[in-house]
Amino acid sequence: MLQVLEGVATQCVAKQDKGATGNVWSIFLAPNQIINATRKLYEAEYSLEDVLALDIEEGFLVIYHFNRWNIEERVTLRVLLPRDNAVVPSIASIFQGAEWHERETRDFHGIIFKDNPNLVPLLMSAEDVDVHPLIKADKVRKSIKELLTLGEIVSCSKGIEELFAEAEAEEASDA
Repeated sequence: MLQVLEGVATQCVAKQDKGATGNVWSIFLAPNQIINATRKLYEAEYSLEDVLALDIEEGFLVIYHFNRWNIEERVTLRVLLPRDNAVVPSIASIFQGAEWHERETRDFHGIIFKDNPNLVPLLMSAEDVDVHPLIKADKVRKSIKELLTLGEIVSCSKGIEELFAEAEAEEASDA
């Protein structure tokens, strides 16, 4: 996997327990790296499974799942966006099927997928364009560390590591 994404500036790369998470790799990226990463996955014959988002305390976490037909190596790319600037480049120019997923994610969360060729409402009516039903109230949002585990860290920036540090310290004290 690391060879496939050579040249992509990653924020965190972790090997995961496939039985527990469904993923083999979890990779955090800055928004400006998503095009480069997805292009490399496309060239390595990965297929896009889906694009979705989570509304969490830290902002919006956009999640991209990829897999290959001939090798079971599910990869999850994760992009954390600030709530006040929820914009990420569209990957529809690389994976045409992404257009639909990005439109659905925009409908439900209000995330803008820059350069999506058809970012019109998919499931919401035109009158509901500014209504995003999966945006949570502050009091019910969970933190990223409550929802995800990093797994076996291969490399990680201090910023991403800090998001998970408290949860890992709690796990160590429980052992």
